[in-house]
Amino acid sequence: MDARDSYDEVAEAYAERFMAELDGKPLDRAVLTHLIERVDGLGPIADLGCGPGHVTRFLSDHGAPSLGLDLSPRMIEIASAAHPGLGFHVGDMRDLHVPDRIWGGIAACYSIIHLTPAELPTAFAEFRRVLRPGGSALLSFHLGDEVRHLDEWFDRPVDLDFQFYRRAEIETALQDAGLTPDAYIERTPYAHEVETTRATILATRT
Repeated sequence: MDARDSYDEVAEAYAERFMAELDGKPLDRAVLTHLIERVDGLGPIADLGCGPGHVTRFLSDHGAPSLGLDLSPRMIEIASAAHPGLGFHVGDMRDLHVPDRIWGGIAACYSIIHLTPAELPTAFAEFRRVLRPGGSALLSFHLGDEVRHLDEWFDRPVDLDFQFYRRAEIETALQDAGLTPDAYIERTPYAHEVETTRATILATRT
């Protein structure tokens, strides 16, 4: 079982738990709104690791052409049913089957946490390839240097590693890929969240 299979396994329960999560995350909403303003019509924003599509919906509802990609086919089925009219596709951020310079922005909200450190250069090189010059990438992740493993989630069997990252590690990998970090936000968890420190980095494709 890999991440794709694991998210297929928990997709329904995950969607029920997280579909409305942005309602209780004012700072996250503000950062996503800022991403929309930064992109400012440069091109669509791709929500990578979109899950049930709630971030994609937020981006669209606030004026940004948007689409969602996720490893899990079942998540894409749920997102497509929940948000008709938006485009959702099975995809892997390490190998995006889209043309160069096609998107104005990328939102990767807690999706790089399933990449190993060795996979970051490949993913970030793909981010730069598909972003238009001046485009922006938003990455949110759990701050630290541990790996948390789950064998069970939502009472279903899974095989998932949650990789925590240090700020410098992400910023260095972005810079090496040709993306310039230019904003950083760190926050403590909301009361309804798992108790981890959350970080968000915004970077620009030059």
